[in-house]
Amino acid sequence: SAVAKGKDTEEAALKWLALAALHGVNDGAREITIRSDKSGRVTVKAEYREKELPSPGAEVGRQILAAVREITHIEGDKGKTLLALGMRNDSLELKVKVTGKGDAQKVKIEFPR
Repeated sequence: SAVAKGKDTEEAALKWLALAALHGVNDGAREITIRSDKSGRVTVKAEYREKELPSPGAEVGRQILAAVREITHIEGDKGKTLLALGMRNDSLELKVKVTGKGDAQKVKIEFPR
């Protein structure tokens, strides 16, 4: 939640993505969903529990959504792809799915079982 206070929102977004991936791997998450609604509110949920994760804030949240689209090259209203992520001494494949229209967007990151 501290990334929302940073001045460089693009850097904060990338840090948040890395921390979310690390959290997902370390805590056995099946997926983490980042969603922004039409009002600009950003929420984050992990599937392995019903509790919401702390939001990165509206500006950093928008940068996270943009960074995922840029990294995965997903354009348009929806798309999905595999994302290879090097972590520790190994790599893992994350399934990334993007949906949304206009200001309302959703990014789902699925972790391997």
